[in-house]
Amino acid sequence: MSHFSRIKTQIRNLNFLQSALTDLGIDWKAGPVPVRGYQGQTETATVAIEQNNGYDIGFRWNGQEYELVADLQYWQQPLTVERFLSRVTQRYAYRTVLSTTADQGFQVAEEVKQADGSIRLVVQRWNG
Repeated sequence: MSHFSRIKTQIRNLNFLQSALTDLGIDWKAGPVPVRGYQGQTETATVAIEQNNGYDIGFRWNGQEYELVADLQYWQQPLTVERFLSRVTQRYAYRTVLSTTADQGFQVAEEVKQADGSIRLVVQRWNG
């Protein structure tokens, strides 16, 4: 019986996911790579984050999104699973907005990190 948990996300773009993890200072490996779990069990992931305890965290494509895959009993991150996913998702959204607006000819005019952790972006486009 597998000990792996699979947590749904709204993450669909691999490049933005990888950029988000890098932005957060998280060391990750590109896959396919095995994510190590209980008693040597593994799951294949597209992105893997090694933990010092020998149990990994991964993101794998399920056909619709990149879900988080991990044996949560051995979670060894400074943040809870929920907070970790919240940070990754926020950074993923940030990367998505920057790319989408740049594709439409916008540039970031102002970026302010709010006290509550949210990010306020102002983008502008010059029409010539």
